[in-house]
Amino acid sequence: MKKILSLFDGSMIRFIIVGVINTVIGTTIMFGMYNLLGINYWISTASNYILVSILSYYLNKHFTFKNKEKSFLQVVKFALNIAFCYLLAYGIAKPVTVLILSGQEEKIQTNIAMLVGMVFFTGFNYLGQRFFAFKSDRID
Repeated sequence: MKKILSLFDGSMIRFIIVGVINTVIGTTIMFGMYNLLGINYWISTASNYILVSILSYYLNKHFTFKNKEKSFLQVVKFALNIAFCYLLAYGIAKPVTVLILSGQEEKIQTNIAMLVGMVFFTGFNYLGQRFFAFKSDRID
């Protein structure tokens, strides 16, 4: 129980602040590409995470987790975490949403799947960044 409660510390609050910034930018990219430009689900969602991940890396490294490490390995770990979380979150979100909303228009299903994917991604990404990409022994 103590381990679970330790997840709710200062880094989580800072992660949420960074997440709000990333969400505003990423959501505009993702839904704009899908709804305004007619680009498919996978390209629209991937473009969001590819573009916003650069900003996310710097904000989470320096602001959220106050990580001072300078290594190429850390960049690789961050990129692997983003890719894994993206594939997991959106790979789950699309089929589950389509199943639950069967009978609804495809555009509605896909827009809801994109929102569900964002929620899944956020949870997976926080855990991956905290315990993999920017792992630290210190606790705030």
